[in-house]
Amino acid sequence: MNTLFTFIVVIQVLSALLIIGLVLLQHGKGADMGAAFGSGASGSLFGASGSSNFLSKSTGVAAAVFFGATLALAYLGNRHSAVSGGIMENLPPVSAPAAPASAGGKNAAPAQKAAPAAGSATGAGGQSSEIPK
Repeated sequence: MNTLFTFIVVIQVLSALLIIGLVLLQHGKGADMGAAFGSGASGSLFGASGSSNFLSKSTGVAAAVFFGATLALAYLGNRHSAVSGGIMENLPPVSAPAAPASAGGKNAAPAQKAAPAAGSATGAGGQSSEIPK
């Protein structure tokens, strides 16, 4: 999985660099103005009109590869593996400390709070002022 992710990132970076190079090689709309001053395109590698078609198609292919690599990275980045529990559930169990013996040898039960009197904990309006637990 990690190898596939790395491979797609390399493909994406190479296609981005190819797009940058191809865009810089292309002539803009105002490139024909330079022909009046002696920099005609007739001596170019692809001919007078062939360079724009070849470079435009190559840029389109590189953009499609870049877009596909971006979608693949988004898909791989959003895939979640099935996790049975959280981080806290994977911790080893901790043994609880032993409870101290009570003085007097009696079984010590936890102290119970006495229930408040019916009218003593109510405030104005007849509502209880204690927070329920």
